[in-house]
Formats: sequence, C-alpha cells, structure tokens
Amino acid sequence: MIFEDFFIANMYNSPVMKPKNLKCPFPWEKRKVILADRVWFVPGCLDNYSDFSFPGWESPQFFGNANPIYVEYCSGNGAWIAEKAKAHPDVNWVAVEIQFERVRKIWSKIKNLELDNLIVVCGAAECVTSHYFPPSSIQKAFINFPDPWPKRRHAKHRIIKTDFIADIGRSLKEGGEVTLVTDDPDYSQEMQKTLSRAPNFHPIHPAPYYVTHIEGYGSSFFDELWRAKGKTIHYHQSKKV
Repeated sequence: MIFEDFFIANMYNSPVMKPKNLKCPFPWEKRKVILADRVWFVPGCLDNYSDFSFPGWESPQFFGNANPIYVEYCSGNGAWIAEKAKAHPDVNWVAVEIQFERVRKIWSKIKNLELDNLIVVCGAAECVTSHYFPPSSIQKAFINFPDPWPKRRHAKHRIIKTDFIADIGRSLKEGGEVTLVTDDPDYSQEMQKTLSRAPNFHPIHPAPYYVTHIEGYGSSFFDELWRAKGKTIHYHQSKKV
C-alpha cells in the first residue's frame, strides 16, 4: 500500500501537496474541457465537446512518449492506480473519476509521489471515452469495484453497460485486455453477460469466466473493505480479438 502523503513528502524533502490545494479551474456556468497540472477536466452536460482537440497520448500535454496506456475507471481515492504507476514507470496510467473530492486525492498522490506517468480525468467515464479516446490507443482497461446500484430503479446508473463496454473495445488495441472487478455476485453475472455480448471480446478465463485471485493485482480501499467483511472478489478478464 502507499504511505501517507505526509511521510512520503518528508522522505523526498518536499512540501506536502494536500488534496485541498487543487482548485476547480472554472465556475459551473463557465465549465469547459481543459487539461491543467495533470488533471484533465471533462465536465458533463456540455453543448459542444469539439472545442477541445485531443492531441494524442504521446503529446507533451499528456505523457510525451509512446509507452502503453493503461486506464482505470472508478479510481476512487487513487490508491490502486498510484501504486501501479509507481511500480511500473514504463506504463502511462490514466485514472478516471467523476467525483471532484476523490480527484483531489488522486492529484495529491501524483504530486507527492512525483508520478509523471499518471494523469487523472475528472469526469464521467462514458463521456471521456466516447468523445476523446482514439481507436486502438489503449493497451489495458480496468474497472475496479464499480457501484453495483443493487436496486432495480437505480440500475440505469450502473457503468457496466453494453454501449460503454463496446466503446472500451473500440479504444483498445488488438490483443488489449479489459478487467472488471466486483465483490457483488449479482453484478458479477451482469458483467459477464455484458462482456459476452461484446463481439470483439474473448474471455481469458474458462467458465464461470472469472477468478477470485490474481497474483500481484494490487489492493485498494474497497478491496480491503470487502475482504475484511468476508466477501469474495470476482475478476473478469477479456481480450480484444
């Protein structure tokens, strides 16, 4: 797990960058798509998303190199992806999180751990993927512990939907992989059904098409929480073919 920001900053003799130091660069009525200080703001409910022209992952505005792109959706406070970015500097990591307070925590980890290979998207996963992720530009995509929204009337809020999985498939390179992780057995079944409807995905694991352990996968707040409650974690993985 990642050390607390205070201790990390002291190790590097640098000032602590706290989440509250990140300010939203615009009021709601003047919101727009903007990339600033390792945060890519993609607000919802815009009339026009073409005002921002995505320059490509290799652009100096993003990573400035041709290393593979790994995307994590539903990044939460960023513990999992920050740990991965620190351990794998030869990979470019993209955290996607809709809640600004969580984005702030990810940003502070980027700053305090000096993670030049990590940026955070402040916006809805479906929106940024459909509008800006180029075809065949991502090597791996991860959705870790998305909210299962268990009540039927809330099902529309679930992120695992056919159209979104298809959009991830469009963004993945040939042979690229998507990993969906949940502790909810019902949502696990829905994940597999949705993946099975995607024409370009083939399951990596045999029936029941998930495993309950992946060596070295990493941990997060929700991973530790649900394991402590005795829940079984389901890892669904499919490859683009």
